[in-house]
Amino acid sequence: MAYDEELAARLRDLLVDEPSVAGHEVSEKKMFGGLAFLVGGNMAVAASGQGGLMVRIDPDEGEQLIATTAAYPMEMRGRAMTGWLRVDLDEVAADDALATWVRRGASYAASLPAK
Repeated sequence: MAYDEELAARLRDLLVDEPSVAGHEVSEKKMFGGLAFLVGGNMAVAASGQGGLMVRIDPDEGEQLIATTAAYPMEMRGRAMTGWLRVDLDEVAADDALATWVRRGASYAASLPAK
């Protein structure tokens, strides 16, 4: 499955105006069958090649976000990836819902040392 180009365009549009990325380079990179958006060289969010959204988060917030949102752990090769969540496309159909996840991922990526 290829990544959702409409979702990628929505991510791109949101990142252009995201205050947390001010002063950081925002770039795109095809990886893992999806399109990742990097802030300061750190992956922030991605339109997943498996469908939906991948979001980088503070690992300390993972359990709380899983318990209180529709997000679930991201798995790669059968292993949960700490600091990454998946959100199904229908959960980010509304622009404000997607913006919340983009802000979360971009803010965390921007807080990391630039690569």
